[in-house]
Amino acid sequence: MKKDIHNREDIVLLVDTFYKQVALNKQIGPIFTDVAKVDWSHHLPKMYNFWESIVFGKAIYKGNPMLTHFALNERTPLQTEAFETWKHLFFKTVDDLFTGENADLIKQKAQSIADLMHFKINAPQSKIKIV
Repeated sequence: MKKDIHNREDIVLLVDTFYKQVALNKQIGPIFTDVAKVDWSHHLPKMYNFWESIVFGKAIYKGNPMLTHFALNERTPLQTEAFETWKHLFFKTVDDLFTGENADLIKQKAQSIADLMHFKINAPQSKIKIV
């Protein structure tokens, strides 16, 4: 029986499993591997901190994901389909591994974050360069 997300180890399992799926995905994998050239040994611990901060309210994440994604969007347009694929993979990974209140919470937060990021990147006023 699946359990809920209870601690950092659960976050690590979720993030590692999710990004393995991302890297293999034909639509968004190349954004991570070829365009952003993600250094997974650097990126994954940041994502552990990010999601641990989101789910458990720990102020351990340092960074500005919006600026990172604005810069990435300059190199390859981040379209609706990419965000939808990201959300689908994230939700599927959560559902495959966990069930419960925190599992529902992390999906809700992921939905909100992805939708806000998509809106900010693709809204007309976001075409202004951020220096």
